[in-house]
Amino acid sequence: MPNLALFDLDMTLLNVDSDHSWGQFIVNKGLVDPQVYADANDKFYQDYIAGTLDAVEYNEFVSAFLHTQTMADLHAYREEYLNTWIRPNMRTKGMAQINQHKEAGDVVVVISATNDFVVVPIAGLFGVDADHTLATKLEIIDNHYTGKVADRPNFKEGKIYHLTNLIKAYQDKGVQFDKLIAYSDSKNDLPLLNYADEAVCITPDAILRSEAEKNGWRIEDWSL
Repeated sequence: MPNLALFDLDMTLLNVDSDHSWGQFIVNKGLVDPQVYADANDKFYQDYIAGTLDAVEYNEFVSAFLHTQTMADLHAYREEYLNTWIRPNMRTKGMAQINQHKEAGDVVVVISATNDFVVVPIAGLFGVDADHTLATKLEIIDNHYTGKVADRPNFKEGKIYHLTNLIKAYQDKGVQFDKLIAYSDSKNDLPLLNYADEAVCITPDAILRSEAEKNGWRIEDWSL
């Protein structure tokens, strides 16, 4: 049976936080009020680090900008963002670990609290397609972002909610997994790491490092 390998994105596969850096990108391009947006973006990021983020409020803040733009313009901005912010910050050790799992016949999934507009193309750069990407879904109606979250945010316990739905879909197709292996850097992913059969902590924050040492979880440094 294959393993199911679950990779967090921000500060795990990437050397940056893709949500926060997308905000910096649109500020730098003059697409939003620089002071108002940057201050709010920084506050939300500090809330995330502290583990107190309101995921719905934050994702609706992010989606409010998407709501003001056409899909064509958003895709053009996103391509520039991927080239300037993301490609230089893709961790080679993360890519190598993904490839190792694929070569072993495992199923690889990117599982991120960040919204799907940002996450899906980044996962693609790591060779993981949209069907194997779990992210916070933003609502689209008539090819236009509404500014709302479409489903439960893929954050903390929300990751378990979406993951169990994914596993059930595989089980319905007759696929069983030997082990669930989860990779993450953040204490916000403790629900995911505790749920997994094997947890690997990537350049962990202080709280996660303490939990890793207590539980005997592997600790690795993938930073560039």
